[in-house]
Amino acid sequence: MFFELPVFSWIIIYYLLIIAQQSSQTSVAELPLGPGLSRPIVHTPVGSYRGLWAQDGNYSMFLGIPYAIVDPDNVFGPSLPHKFEGIFEAVDDTSRCPQNEGLIISGKLDCLHVNINVPNSASIYNPLPVLIFIFGGIFDSGFAGRYLYGPRFLVRHDVIFVTLNYRLGPYGFMCLNTYNVPGNQGLKDQIQALRWIKENIRYFGGDDSKITVAGNSAGAVSVDYHQYFLQEQLYNRVILQSGVALSHGINEDSDSDRDAPIKLAKQLNYSTNDINDALSILNKVEPHELIAATRDSGVSFLPCVEKQFENASNYVTKYPADLNTVSRRDVDVMIGITNDESYPTITLDIESGKFECKDFVSLILETHFEFKNESKLFNEIKKTVRLFYYGDDIQCAENKRPEMNIHADFTFHSPILRTVRKYLESGVKNTYFYKFSFAGERNYVKDYMKVPATIGGAFHADELGYLFDISYMKDRLRDEDMLIIDRMTELWTNFAKYGNPTPKPSKLIPLQWPRVSRDKLPYLEINTELRLGSRPMHERMSFLDLLYKDIGHYQRWISKDGIMKSN
Repeated sequence: MFFELPVFSWIIIYYLLIIAQQSSQTSVAELPLGPGLSRPIVHTPVGSYRGLWAQDGNYSMFLGIPYAIVDPDNVFGPSLPHKFEGIFEAVDDTSRCPQNEGLIISGKLDCLHVNINVPNSASIYNPLPVLIFIFGGIFDSGFAGRYLYGPRFLVRHDVIFVTLNYRLGPYGFMCLNTYNVPGNQGLKDQIQALRWIKENIRYFGGDDSKITVAGNSAGAVSVDYHQYFLQEQLYNRVILQSGVALSHGINEDSDSDRDAPIKLAKQLNYSTNDINDALSILNKVEPHELIAATRDSGVSFLPCVEKQFENASNYVTKYPADLNTVSRRDVDVMIGITNDESYPTITLDIESGKFECKDFVSLILETHFEFKNESKLFNEIKKTVRLFYYGDDIQCAENKRPEMNIHADFTFHSPILRTVRKYLESGVKNTYFYKFSFAGERNYVKDYMKVPATIGGAFHADELGYLFDISYMKDRLRDEDMLIIDRMTELWTNFAKYGNPTPKPSKLIPLQWPRVSRDKLPYLEINTELRLGSRPMHERMSFLDLLYKDIGHYQRWISKDGIMKSN
């Protein structure tokens, strides 16, 4: 599988990110405005919440609001409604779900929280659009706090900004093909959060008819899954940043994961061959111990295709390549990439000694396709791919650009552009495509890798530094960086407000960004100079389109019922 191959080390990327972390309708604007006066309180049908006035802008914060609780009798299954009496003190956004952060294990099961940041201009008489962000982290790490996702740059544009936690690793993605643990609970947590926001955001001064859900990497993968499987109208717009279901691994055969509880129990020195006994043991294990056992055993957890049960919350029921029609056609879409998505993966694997250049094309093909015993076909395809990307260049040369292009094209570019086509064919009419290519002092992953701005372009997740007020980057506001912050946040919040990132030209954005159509693929390149282009990576994407047309029925992550189904 994709995530078992060291060269494709998404885990390394996200450990880099995580290590850096440490009954009335009263609205916020109807209370005394500003610090020094009474703290803001919002009353909703499900409870009252007392927040904090922000010190860095004209907004209030309601932090750590529980939208659900984990069932203590089934920590791997559906969550339960949260109930409380009195006023909830919404002042702490440091919670995170149990996870391995690389150097430490952290988190607790009391983690299903939302953080709501509300401009002072919001009220039930002046409801503002809502922008929700779902963090990435390969479904086993990440959290929603201000340390990374500071709201200051976004809320100044008069939108309510919301982040949420969801269960990760074994707690969020254990798939057992049973009624009690069918799988994808982390995605279902997200749905619970979206449902809570939809039902209650109006009491915070939010417009529940203008809800945008955004995500980066695994967060964008999550949003894409919701596009296909979510039947409720919980949002109106989506922003997918460097991720779709096709770009991410999935547990290909959830039957093979039925042994996961037994393996984890054994790692914890419990001997049993019975799934239910093992699950009962794990249910009582202290979360940090279970996360450590998951790490040490090498067992991984990802979204899976669920077995369907009556009266159960079935969700992901098809493989990514079988997903051809979105459930909601009236959703506005903004989707895009960075221009150097795979630099961190290739560079880190080279430095760690995991990268074997001579096998790179084979590894890519084996990751995305399953040729079974057809070695002759495999060798022919490998030769064709190698010739296209390397030409007459020698593999293992000092220049690693061919490897970066191959990895980015198969993992990000082609899956995302094929998803754009699927959306269009489903009837989604309002779609905008972007490419982020700015390299400055706030490029998120590049900064942690200590790569100079002059080397490479924008890496995977680098755009986060220009959307969010990341805690340790507060002083990095050169004129160029601030220009990108201003442009990015105007584009993102315009889209949340109007479904159009450039409703009219402005001083910051003196152009109109055309939407994608079936016969045209315009895109906006976001840099110090904004540039409109058409069909990004055209030659490489045309090559991969032909490749998938020819051998798409050999893809992984498609239905297998006797024979492989064609995409």
